[in-house]
Amino acid sequence: MKLKISYSTPDKVDYFNLFESTGWNKEYRLSPGLLFEAVNNSWFYVCVYNDERLIGFGRVISDGILHALIVDLIVAPEFQKCGIGKLILKELVAKCKATGISDIQLFCAKGKEDFYLKQGFKPRSSDSPGMEFVGFNEI
Repeated sequence: MKLKISYSTPDKVDYFNLFESTGWNKEYRLSPGLLFEAVNNSWFYVCVYNDERLIGFGRVISDGILHALIVDLIVAPEFQKCGIGKLILKELVAKCKATGISDIQLFCAKGKEDFYLKQGFKPRSSDSPGMEFVGFNEI
């Protein structure tokens, strides 16, 4: 494996293909263009390439001062368990810390909790703030 880290915007189709590998788009049903726009609206992102192929990605949504939310940490299935996710997460957290952001949270895909626990994250306690809006059809 010949890995390269990049902080430049990934190719729209390459990112879409990587995102599709997660199965998340079955729920979101987003086009390559909308996913690409989401990436471009991020505060910071990291791409990992094996030769020229995008095999890993992660991004941060943030106000750049107080709050940061890590989302879309993706590693192509055939490259999982090779340390790539850990590398991406380390880069994302380092950027937040270097900027002085102390509130770093993340979305965790189902079944991936152990990975994040090993990297220093912990579940939010039941008395912590935080809710998810689910009433889209009631507005």
